[in-house]
Amino acid sequence: MTVAYPVAVYVGLTRFDGQRVALGMTLLLLLVGGLQLAARDRVRPLSLLAVPLTVLPLPLLAYLWSEPRLLLALPVLINLLFLLHFASSLRGPQTIVERFARLQVSDMSAAELVYCRQVTRLWCGFFVVNGSLAGLLALFAPLSAWALYTGLIAYVLMGLLGAGEYVVRKQRFGRFGAGPVDRLLSRVLHERTTS
Repeated sequence: MTVAYPVAVYVGLTRFDGQRVALGMTLLLLLVGGLQLAARDRVRPLSLLAVPLTVLPLPLLAYLWSEPRLLLALPVLINLLFLLHFASSLRGPQTIVERFARLQVSDMSAAELVYCRQVTRLWCGFFVVNGSLAGLLALFAPLSAWALYTGLIAYVLMGLLGAGEYVVRKQRFGRFGAGPVDRLLSRVLHERTTS
């Protein structure tokens, strides 16, 4: 839903008035929350509704105040939530990046744990920059620029950061799995170090 959101807002605001788009987004979030509750009976209902309830005030206020620009704040809010989640993991025993890394490698060295902590900080910086850019575009740029950045460019940058970090981690620690990506990386990175 977050990937399609900028496109939906752009299309909506260029074809309809802002209040109708805000009402539509409010109803859509309520529908998504209701569907999530109906589909999962064993999961705690509050955890399912966390995202819809966190995001719901934006389109609802945009509708009530007749202020469609509030719809453009969602990417800022999402980046803020990710920032808080990643940053709070820095205070715990296991960072977010370490949790993902442990899905492949259970016995991590001290150097790998330090690396995961550094990468978690890097992601925090990314969310600050990304959220700030989304906010600046929402306030000062044309709607099309906001939609292009938040609907495409931000996701490309996120993917590049994630893929780049994965390659650097594999190259630095040499822990390759049996999957096709790891086999390819092992071959490519090994050839680079021997030539």
